[in-house]
Amino acid sequence: MMIYPPIAELVKKAGSRYTLVIEAARRARQISQGSAPLVQTDSHKEVTIAANEIYEGKVNVVVPSQIQKSIEND
Repeated sequence: MMIYPPIAELVKKAGSRYTLVIEAARRARQISQGSAPLVQTDSHKEVTIAANEIYEGKVNVVVPSQIQKSIEND
């Protein structure tokens, strides 16, 4: 079974697993409070919808400056 979206790709977009979790949780909370999803998906789970939004670039991930410097050096 393949996980979609790929976790490795999500981590690249977020900069770190920690940032990914924080941003996905923040967006999932917004969706559960009534915000409209920005992508079409078969899932009704807020975290899955949030992950798809991050993967498709519909949600900007805020990367702290220390992490951003690390990403740029790689």
